[in-house]
Amino acid sequence: MLKTDLAARLRPAFDDDRDAETFLLRLERYGADLEGSLRAVYGDATDTLMAELLEVLIHAHHTRAPDLKRLDEARLLRPDWLQAPDMIGYVAYTDRFAGTLRGVQERLEYLEGLGVKYFHLMPLLKPREGENDGGYAVQDYRAVRPDLGDMDDLSALASKLRGRGISLVLDLVLNHVAREHEWAAKARAGDPVYRDYFHIYPDRTQPDAYERTLPEVFPDFAPGNFTWDTETSGWVWTTFNAYQWDLNWGNPAVFREFTDLILHLANRGVEVFRLDAIAFMWKRLGTASQNQPEVHHLTRALRAAIRIVAPAVAFKAEAIVAPADLIHYLGTRDHHGKVSDMAYQNSLMVQIWSSLASRDTRLFETALLAFPPKPTNTTWGMYVRCHDDIGWAISDEDAGRVGLSGPGHRHFLSDFYSGEHPGSFARGLVFQHNPATGDRRISGSAASLAGLEAALDAGHAGWTDHAVRRLLLAHAVTLGFGGVPLLYMGDELALLNDYTFEADPAHAPDNRWVHRPKMDWALAEAVQDDPATPAARVNAGIRALIAARQRTPHLHASVESRAVPSPDSRVLLLRRDHPLGVMLCVYNFSEHEVAFPTYLLRDQLGEHATDAVAGTHFTLQRATTRLAPFRALWLTQSEAPR
Repeated sequence: MLKTDLAARLRPAFDDDRDAETFLLRLERYGADLEGSLRAVYGDATDTLMAELLEVLIHAHHTRAPDLKRLDEARLLRPDWLQAPDMIGYVAYTDRFAGTLRGVQERLEYLEGLGVKYFHLMPLLKPREGENDGGYAVQDYRAVRPDLGDMDDLSALASKLRGRGISLVLDLVLNHVAREHEWAAKARAGDPVYRDYFHIYPDRTQPDAYERTLPEVFPDFAPGNFTWDTETSGWVWTTFNAYQWDLNWGNPAVFREFTDLILHLANRGVEVFRLDAIAFMWKRLGTASQNQPEVHHLTRALRAAIRIVAPAVAFKAEAIVAPADLIHYLGTRDHHGKVSDMAYQNSLMVQIWSSLASRDTRLFETALLAFPPKPTNTTWGMYVRCHDDIGWAISDEDAGRVGLSGPGHRHFLSDFYSGEHPGSFARGLVFQHNPATGDRRISGSAASLAGLEAALDAGHAGWTDHAVRRLLLAHAVTLGFGGVPLLYMGDELALLNDYTFEADPAHAPDNRWVHRPKMDWALAEAVQDDPATPAARVNAGIRALIAARQRTPHLHASVESRAVPSPDSRVLLLRRDHPLGVMLCVYNFSEHEVAFPTYLLRDQLGEHATDAVAGTHFTLQRATTRLAPFRALWLTQSEAPR
């Protein structure tokens, strides 16, 4: 129960009894999570921080618009809104999708027609001028990049999206700010209050001690984790780039600032926050300073604070870490289901590309079996490709279980997707080669990595057909996994690598821009005219998969996809135990027809099944079921047809 004296103290801050009751009930519900996690991090400083936070929360509650408050109530009545099978995600850069925020408003019909309900616009808050890590060096969280529009344009877009049932998703960089941010500028000017917002050291003693166990994120162009700043007369912690200053989350003032910032943006209509670089927030000597326990306390506290004012808002953790670490971002033990609402299932993407290259799903199966079950009120974000490079996050342990060398397989994948391996169909670029570890990440569009670029260059119809089928299989896996499938802009049109980035001085040093092309609106219209083109086939296939997903309740994200041992290494089997019955997803990762033993399907499903993708009925009585190259089946239990 909320303390009577606290409730009595807070009531005069509200003009309306019902409004007061709403706030106090939520404070009663989430207050313990907020205070408990803050106390675990800040100890005795928590009392002062809680008093400051209450002022921030009450102000944000008063300034929240009526339609957003209505959305809050609707989401409280349907807490699984982010888990529903009709939740389809789309990810785009504002300028590359439609020029400006106002331009995006003119393309909402396209998104709605595609079935999108979750729309992630890549970094658009005002970055520093010049190099800015693709927008992740934020100078002002309360302003929009000037060439895209302003905050009123953002609010207007959010409102238009909300009217169509589409949630606006924005990036919120938690680990660092741009060197030009107001806080950093005040720190450089010598203000002791703001110097404590960062990690600044007078000499190399502490930085050198930390460096002994810290990895390098960008070894090619940003080696090391500390940068000497002349104005500050100190070594500043800069994990990513010299112009991105890591924040000191050990300072309670930083927590208060971000609570205020998130609520400000939520009141502008942002419904989901992608918490960027979340794994790096807490620093600890003698560790990699990633995945520290305080990160989960801080995220739980932020989530609880936002729930009090804006329960319609959800958090997505951008934690590209090992499965054993990843699950903590959704919550374990005391944090179970109370940290982020969503996290990237980054292993799924890696395993899709690994299986397409090797035509072998044993590592895929093993990696999924290693994942602990997530809280049932959370969801995964799955993707075939994203804006970032592909890092081959394959553990030595998983590789060893299927008789592979971890380093050897990662080397094979880098060779294969950079086109260096004999027989490779891929056209990718090596990103951030680290000679010390041998790691080589890969850039490239989904279509070019799947072989479409090479096939079209060769004019080979068979290769083109295989590339299209690979792409559709990859999307079938993400759309059929359960969670929020995230379609990266242009993948629905099979856009190829865009090598024009090399002519742009702002993009040339970073080859990830090869898979960040501008949207081809002419092609989007043309796919309706000639259904035989690769782009049209991919577009029609993805739309058919989305429609199948939307009508299949078995794909609710509260249900886990579990790998089932497959007798054929080319075929991946994923089982979902839904109250309506078992669903078995069957994926052939090879260009060969597979005669699959039917008994295994029958053991999982019984005598009869329906493929949710094609709507066809299967009687599982023959000795074998023939799977065409790159075939995807979403089989659900059914009765014999009359």
